[in-house]
Amino acid sequence: MRKLILCAFAVIAFATVEAQDFKLGVSAALPMGDSGDISSFGINLDANYLWGVSDEFSVGLAAGYHHYFGKDYEDSFGGVTYTYEAEDAGFLPIGAAARFNASEEFTIGLDLGYGIGISPDGNDGGFYYAPKVQYSVSESLDIVLAYKGVSLDGGSFDALSLGLEFGL
Repeated sequence: MRKLILCAFAVIAFATVEAQDFKLGVSAALPMGDSGDISSFGINLDANYLWGVSDEFSVGLAAGYHHYFGKDYEDSFGGVTYTYEAEDAGFLPIGAAARFNASEEFTIGLDLGYGIGISPDGNDGGFYYAPKVQYSVSESLDIVLAYKGVSLDGGSFDALSLGLEFGL
């Protein structure tokens, strides 16, 4: 029954499409929480294709590549401190996107899907989420602040990102 309702919603949503919008984004990311212990900095490349359901609401698809640079970290065991070098982490997020135009300048958005683990070995990926707020500088340029995360077994890989999104 749930699948039938979702299919009906999708048909209604895409049948009322008013406009299409393709955007590319690039952002710098600051790893937070546990991911901040092993990563120093990140770079995100994102793309989304949105269909306008109404003047205020758009839905579509989102994908990208997020790369986080590993850093040295210390851990103590038995009174001895060990220094480790963390490997870089990479994710390929693929999912659905929704945007709500709160005003002429501000948009509130959410991307949900799966973040495929690219690196290091053993990174299986997990559920991907990215709530965001966008400020429109011009018709084809937005400043985007987002909290991006991938839920992993035993934790999550989270980062706060700030970047630009270009409408094409």
